[in-house]
Amino acid sequence: MKTAIWLYLFLFVAFFDLHAQYPMLTPFAVSLGAAPSFIGLVMGMYSLTHLPGNILAGYSVDRFGSRLFIAGSLTGAGILLLLQARVTDPWQLLYIRSVSGFVLAFLSPACLAMLARLARNRIHQGKLMAGNGLVHTVAAVVSPAAGAWMTAKIGFETSFLILGWILLVTGIASLIFVREAKQPFADAAPASSPSGSKASVSLSPSNAEPAPLPSMGDRRFPWIVLILPLAMSCSQGILSFELPLSVKSADEMMTTGLLFSVISLGSLATLALLFLQKYLPYARSVCGLLLLAITYYGLAAGWPLPIAVLLFSLGMAKGVVFPAMTSFLLQLSGSSRYGRTLSFMSIASSIGAFLGPVAAGAVRDYLSPYFIAFAVLMIALLALAPRPDYSLGWNGGADASPRRRDIEEAGK
Repeated sequence: MKTAIWLYLFLFVAFFDLHAQYPMLTPFAVSLGAAPSFIGLVMGMYSLTHLPGNILAGYSVDRFGSRLFIAGSLTGAGILLLLQARVTDPWQLLYIRSVSGFVLAFLSPACLAMLARLARNRIHQGKLMAGNGLVHTVAAVVSPAAGAWMTAKIGFETSFLILGWILLVTGIASLIFVREAKQPFADAAPASSPSGSKASVSLSPSNAEPAPLPSMGDRRFPWIVLILPLAMSCSQGILSFELPLSVKSADEMMTTGLLFSVISLGSLATLALLFLQKYLPYARSVCGLLLLAITYYGLAAGWPLPIAVLLFSLGMAKGVVFPAMTSFLLQLSGSSRYGRTLSFMSIASSIGAFLGPVAAGAVRDYLSPYFIAFAVLMIALLALAPRPDYSLGWNGGADASPRRRDIEEAGK
């Protein structure tokens, strides 16, 4: 648990640093003379260059562990932010953001794989994923407003320098305090004896790693579920592009930062409901996705509601979907493939985060980009029609893994 606490601490600093840039990047690109379509390309290229990093991260994390990749991503991102402070034209910003996308592609699979391996059972795993989302959200509550305030007071260059040094120091410190997780919990209990009686549980090394449950390890991974992270990141990319684009002054930049914080407060409200982790991840994902689609439709249609209310609702939906989505994909994967599964999730997210801002920049003169987000989310809902595979390996009432329960019963 000590490793999880240190990991959460460094994740908080990293997420704070990264989210503080949300209200800054679009106005910064505008100040360099970039057109809206080029700004969409800058934001999209950052996500597109995630792809080769995600592909490398999946197998590398499974083989070499998470620690070095966490430290390398944070340190590299800090150095690139220091360089970003010296940018003088839009093309330089495009190059640096493209390299940043590759460097940071290793961070999410490495962190989530380490948290997954720290879990004792599926419920504990869901809680650790919710804890990751909670840390992410707490950082995101204050960081956009803090980033906007820093820019208004000290300017873009100094703000990027400060954020770069914070990331650089955090990356170096993670080498000292973060330790690799031990072998993850088993996916299944040992097979019962042929006679049908309860088999005694041997604690010998030969039985230390029982075979995976066939319904989870031997079945083919349902690739269609990757439309979930793709749709989520696409809609998030559209929001990150569109919301700050109306900024015309320092006061408006502060307002934009506060609106991003409102989204994070909404996420915090649902992430704090830890009892939700007992429900089927697929059901939580679908319910959150539906609420998210309705909210984007309200933004596109101009419902007569304060924008803060709509954004708070959007944040609540995100707070339901993100931990459920991660638990859902891990549930459909074997414990030996956590790194690869999370890598595929990151690849899908990168593709969506590339398409979102690019599409928003291309259509915003003719159509509300929020309607594009609504359409993408509804397509994802249709694609995720119920299937028996989506409940395999899930027991919401379990408080211990099968392996652990058998050992405890044998000891009585």
